[in-house]
Amino acid sequence: MIKAATLQDTKAAAHLALLLWPDHTLEEFIQEMTHIIAQPDAKVFLYYHEGETVGFAQCQLRYDYVEGTSSSPVGYLEGLYVKDEYRKLGFAKKLVNACENWAKKRDCHEFASDCELKNEDSLAMHLKLGFSEVNRIICFKKDL
Repeated sequence: MIKAATLQDTKAAAHLALLLWPDHTLEEFIQEMTHIIAQPDAKVFLYYHEGETVGFAQCQLRYDYVEGTSSSPVGYLEGLYVKDEYRKLGFAKKLVNACENWAKKRDCHEFASDCELKNEDSLAMHLKLGFSEVNRIICFKKDL
């Protein structure tokens, strides 16, 4: 079962986000999820299986240029995670569908996402979910 996260679901969403992005702290994600859930242009969906929270998807509207798109706003998949033991059961697809439907209701005509160049698992998942690759980039910075 998929449910749109509310402020009462902040900790559950934060725990899943920490599994996806382990270089942060639970406290950081609790603050971030509290902020995201309260935003009208963002949404967090949780997937429940037999009463356990096993996955989440975070999406938002992007009004700036999104690589490979030609409209604005664009629905954007910011994060997607399903616990290892629940993968390949269609949960990620259902979470992404919930995000896409949310974006469509906000007059989006395109839905986008990204992954790191070396993340072959994420690339394969995106392709399996119907995304098409539009570009590959390497970003640079220089300290001044």
